[in-house]
Amino acid sequence: MIFAILYFLKKNPRFLKCRTRAKEKEKQQNLLSIFPTAIFLAGFIIPGFDYRFAWSNVPVYIVMTADIIVLLGYLIIFFVFKQNSYASRIIEVSKNQKVISTGLYRIVRHPMYLGILIMFLPTPIALGSYWALIPVSVLPVLLILRILNEEIVLSDNLQGYKEYCQKTRFRLIPFIW
Repeated sequence: MIFAILYFLKKNPRFLKCRTRAKEKEKQQNLLSIFPTAIFLAGFIIPGFDYRFAWSNVPVYIVMTADIIVLLGYLIIFFVFKQNSYASRIIEVSKNQKVISTGLYRIVRHPMYLGILIMFLPTPIALGSYWALIPVSVLPVLLILRILNEEIVLSDNLQGYKEYCQKTRFRLIPFIW
C-alpha cells in the first residue's frame, strides 16, 4: 500500500485526493457503504480471535497461496488506478470525465471490483482463518448491488457509457457477468 501511495503522490496527487472522499452522494450507496465496512472489519478481527483460540488450522502452503492471490488482487487494483484517474471511492461523475475503455476496462466494466474480490475473498485464509470466510462471503452480493446502482448513475450522467456497455459486455467476471 505504501508503494501505491508514494507512486500516486508523485505521479497523480489529484487522484489520491479524489480517493479520500468518502461521503456518498447517492442515497442507496450510503446504505450500501455501511455493510462492506463491517465485513472488512470482521474479515480482519475474526482471524485475530481465530488465532487466539485456535479455531482453524490452515496449512502454511494454503496461507501462502492465499497471500499470493491477495497480492494479485492488489496489483489489479493498482493498475486500475493507473488507468483510470476518475476511480473515486464514491459513485460520482466528475467534470470532463471520459469513459475508460482500454486496458483492464476492455475486459470488464468494473475491474477495480474484480480486484477487490480477488484481494478480499482469500484474505481470511491468508490470515489463517476459515471462520472469517463467513462474513467475507457476503461481499460479492454487496458489490453486485453497488455495480447495478453505479451503472445507472454512469449511464445517466457519463457521456458514452451506454455505448461502452454495449462493447464491453461483462460487468465483473469475464465470460460470466
